[in-house]
Amino acid sequence: MRDGFNYTLSVYILTSRTDTLYIGITGYIDRRISQHKMDSIEGFTKKYKVHRLVYYETFDYVLNAIRREKQLKGWREKKLR
Repeated sequence: MRDGFNYTLSVYILTSRTDTLYIGITGYIDRRISQHKMDSIEGFTKKYKVHRLVYYETFDYVLNAIRREKQLKGWREKKLR
């Protein structure tokens, strides 16, 4: 959530019924998850029906949130190899 100077960013993980994962970052977690669930966002989550929120964490600093998102995505890629 944003109030002018302070940002609270959320890094989140969604999954599908077939265990497809999606990792994202947003400043408006409730709205973003609703968009995913309603398939109103073209792309990966709509194509693979990735709708279920399984994890999220919040950050007060943008760089920390981006770093965490990259870390989580790195873990996923290492697991697949």
